[in-house]
Amino acid sequence: MNTNIFNTRFLLNVICILIPFIAVAQSGTLQGVILDEQNHPIANVNIKAGTQGTQSNENGFYLIKIPHSENVQAVFSHITFKSITASFNLKDGEVFEFNPVMNTKVEQIATVVLSGNKRKDVQGIVTLNPTVIRKIPGANPGIENLLKTLPGVSSNNELSTQYSVRGGNYDENLVYVNGIEVYRPFLVRSGQQEGLSFVNTDMVQNVDFSAGGFQAKYGDKLSSVLDITYRKPVDFGINADLSLLGGSVSIEGISKDSKFTSLVGLRYRDNSLLVNAKETETNYDPKFADIQTYFTYQFTDKFSMNFLGNASINKYNYEPETRQTNFGTLDDAQALLVYYEGEEKDAYQTLFGALQATYDVSDDLHLHLVASTYHTTEEEYFDILAEYRLGEVNSNIGDEDLGEVEYSEGIGGQLNHGRNDLDALITTIEHKGTYSTNDNDFNWSVKYTNEDIRDRLVEWEVIDSAGYSINAPDYYTPNNQPYEPYEGPLEAYQNVRATNSTSIDRIQAYLQWSRRFELGDHEVWANAGVRSHSWTVSGEGIESNSQTVFSPRAQFAIKPNWKHDMLFRVSGGLYYQPPFYRELRDETGTVNPEVKAQKSVHFVLGNDYSFQMWERPFKLTTEAYYKDLTDVNPYTVENVRIRYAANNNAVAYAYGLDLRLNGEFVPGTESWFSFGYLKTEENIDNRGYIARPTDQRLKFGALFQDYVPNIPAMKMYLNLVYNTGLPGGSPSYADPYVYQTRLPDYKRADLGLQYVIVDENKDFDSGWKKSFKYLSVGFEIFNVFDVQNSITNTWVRDVYSKKQYAIPNYLTPRVFNIRTTMKF
Repeated sequence: MNTNIFNTRFLLNVICILIPFIAVAQSGTLQGVILDEQNHPIANVNIKAGTQGTQSNENGFYLIKIPHSENVQAVFSHITFKSITASFNLKDGEVFEFNPVMNTKVEQIATVVLSGNKRKDVQGIVTLNPTVIRKIPGANPGIENLLKTLPGVSSNNELSTQYSVRGGNYDENLVYVNGIEVYRPFLVRSGQQEGLSFVNTDMVQNVDFSAGGFQAKYGDKLSSVLDITYRKPVDFGINADLSLLGGSVSIEGISKDSKFTSLVGLRYRDNSLLVNAKETETNYDPKFADIQTYFTYQFTDKFSMNFLGNASINKYNYEPETRQTNFGTLDDAQALLVYYEGEEKDAYQTLFGALQATYDVSDDLHLHLVASTYHTTEEEYFDILAEYRLGEVNSNIGDEDLGEVEYSEGIGGQLNHGRNDLDALITTIEHKGTYSTNDNDFNWSVKYTNEDIRDRLVEWEVIDSAGYSINAPDYYTPNNQPYEPYEGPLEAYQNVRATNSTSIDRIQAYLQWSRRFELGDHEVWANAGVRSHSWTVSGEGIESNSQTVFSPRAQFAIKPNWKHDMLFRVSGGLYYQPPFYRELRDETGTVNPEVKAQKSVHFVLGNDYSFQMWERPFKLTTEAYYKDLTDVNPYTVENVRIRYAANNNAVAYAYGLDLRLNGEFVPGTESWFSFGYLKTEENIDNRGYIARPTDQRLKFGALFQDYVPNIPAMKMYLNLVYNTGLPGGSPSYADPYVYQTRLPDYKRADLGLQYVIVDENKDFDSGWKKSFKYLSVGFEIFNVFDVQNSITNTWVRDVYSKKQYAIPNYLTPRVFNIRTTMKF
């Protein structure tokens, strides 16, 4: 790591610590540009909404805050033009753009209720509130933390931002920011190495999530879509957050003529608080930092450009010292003692830039051109020697040696070596367009992507038990020491060496149609589209191979004219996942260019029932789904690292039921409870169906917000997750048909308490509080009940009985965090 990079990281660290501010929305925001009949901006229009009032500037631009979660009437009036009246119902933190055209001749009426969520419900999209995302506690806070409370979304690792959806793995989820697909590092193998998610929650305006059956305009993945929109600033502001886990700061501004906006976010994260609380004593030096920018410029009323940029520097130094894990029962207490030598040094540096141009040909036709580049350089270097003792533990209460290993049943050592390097450059250019006519909406796109990936993989592992080197289980000459003499050559337990230079060229396109119409007295929405994806894999020592797939998709929703507010949806189609680089590389590091796209037929049936309870709004969402998968590429999961077989020798299925009840359980706040049932199995080489690595059978999640009735400034946020155990309680080399054991159930509760000192309802005209627009302090408790969740097992051999013990690798225990948020 050179000095310049270290200085840059140190500067980011200092900036994030010294400027502790964060944006916290307490209302909805209504904004837009007011035009006349000739599309000229109108200045000095009076806007009145409830008790708030403002005027449009010389460019016709206005912005006004309105109370959230209630119908608010806004009146636009001017001495020369006819007044316009409209009603809005916005969620807390929602930004809604309304651009009225004022008429001088024709009388205008209008009372229209515009809700930010209704237009998403028919598409089966869940909309999450950015304000809630920023407040909810979690060991890895952010959008992914909130997703894990939704039905169908699972994660058994609080240190990771990765998640599986309805039986898919981490690589099967699409993530878009401002319509541009984003990526994550390739080499990360454990949650504590991940650092920061790409998405900066301080910059987020809208969050949409679909767990399946999504439209053709979204890319070729098998499981889900997370669609993020960053906000356009409307004023100057500095916002940030500070806690024992790191800090973030965002700075936003707008030019005087309202044409140029800028939004810059900086983040720093240090997982030491969480990692040092684990069972392994370590010297741990993580530095995760990034800077993101979002710039927009409105050249004319029709032409605009924006730029999204990201630079991240992630440094992970890990030097384990000792570990003691107690397991077993009171009658048969066991312990594993490990003494370590060596260290691990990892570095992940990524650069991302995307330039988007938009030309509004007319009110009905909009054209976009997007060019983006993603570059990542990753290093994973480690040499760690672990010497272990496995034995019985003194469980006699009162003994001074209570908890100590008294009798060793197994001793040995393990040496792990790695020198892994990866350099990936992904370049994309895309044209997108939308056209509306006679209540019909058309979307299309043509996209070209080049992926240039250079990879060196060197990993080996040597295991010694009681002085005898153990060969790999699949080695042609079994090693049965010390019971039988062994005269063959010594081999590493695992040995992977490969160097690859791979290029993948992709051409993608889609065309989709949607329409709203009435069927009798019922409201109907329909959508249909098709995607095509053609790709060619080539490279040094690789025989070039090309493939093409087509993916038709459709959605249909109907809102009957019934007394009860009901909405029914059905969606489905054929979904492909053309292989990315990791899916082309098998367990030996060899790239197989003939790997086919995994194929899945989706069928989703959903219902939304909106009702009043305790005179407050609630909604029950139910979705049943079925997936039939062919050409499946089998894989194994260890922590968050996925290793593929790089062939298509399996078939699989997944089905389940998701339920979510959300509403104002406490007046003025949104909470929800979710439940999911899933079953997913695969059949490899016609050997029969077994559980897939993501077979998360039952899931329960809850997000609950509350406040003290007599002290409304004291707020509480509770995040609950319960997942049944995943398959994976077996050695990494094991035949999955022999080992079908599961890890223990995952149970976690995170609690956040926040006291609001200053907000928009408590202004101060004097004193030290005058400078703040918002100020709060609080603390968080992660893993409130101190549950010992485990992510994998370490398998240790008893030299006497040849028995293998599964030693759980525990995740984080109970941890306390202090947090403050401010805005000036």
